[in-house]
Amino acid sequence: MTESRNSVVLAVDGGGTRCRVACEVAGVVYSSETGAANVSTDFEGAVAQIRAGIQAVSQQVDISVNDLLKRSAFIGLAGVTDGKMAARLRDALRLTCARIEDDRPAAVRGALGLQNGVIAHCGTGSFLASQTDGAMRFAGGWGSVLGDEASAQWVGRRALSQALKAYDGTHDSTALTRKLLADMDGPAGIVRFAGNATPAQLGALAPAVTSAAQAGDIVAEGIMLTGAGYIAETAQRLGWQAGMALCLTGGIAGQYTPYLSAEMQSAIRPPLGEPLSGALALAKEVAHEHC
Repeated sequence: MTESRNSVVLAVDGGGTRCRVACEVAGVVYSSETGAANVSTDFEGAVAQIRAGIQAVSQQVDISVNDLLKRSAFIGLAGVTDGKMAARLRDALRLTCARIEDDRPAAVRGALGLQNGVIAHCGTGSFLASQTDGAMRFAGGWGSVLGDEASAQWVGRRALSQALKAYDGTHDSTALTRKLLADMDGPAGIVRFAGNATPAQLGALAPAVTSAAQAGDIVAEGIMLTGAGYIAETAQRLGWQAGMALCLTGGIAGQYTPYLSAEMQSAIRPPLGEPLSGALALAKEVAHEHC
């Protein structure tokens, strides 16, 4: 294929669940999906998944892997915490013209395009980000131990904590807390489960909480109100103002809508695109900047 250098760009969006690789050639996008790619928790495994994705895309576009690795690229991956990790990944993949960051910028650009606004991403984990005249600011995303407020795992963990307080008789006992105690064989079972549960396992409890909140369970409503309060406060600290777009992305984010102010609810917009489309847009910026 004889495309000019800047008409072919490479993009990667990878996280703890999956890795997506895309190549855009003269406006046509080719993509492939592989397994989990978090370079902090499993560097070699993540590199293997990225390589597999690039190999698959290489075959689709009929451009050699070595040639693709020389093209302008944006690599957005969970676990890229600093420049050292980015340099290690650049060397491992033998990239020559790539911007390597964590997976948040691609999510912002995909959701907002170039418009000003705020994204609140609440999946298994969480983060918020603002974009103003192309400049991004981020908050959160520090993981299940130190952060990820309003995420699905946070909701599950809060619900278990409330169930234990209800058992102690110091907080309200509701249908939700009684169900959690019964399902997990009492407080000892909750403690055993929480001691070994992954964020995904804690997050799996979130649908029971959101359903209970919709049914008027006061404990569940309290959890959702607290999460919505975090989203609202953090968004405003990042510069959100009335009239700016607000995108709620991730599996549980939309569940907070009824608990936000009417002003914020009226600002909610569907995301313009996916993180992978954002990664492709950022790859084109790399091409225009220095490749």
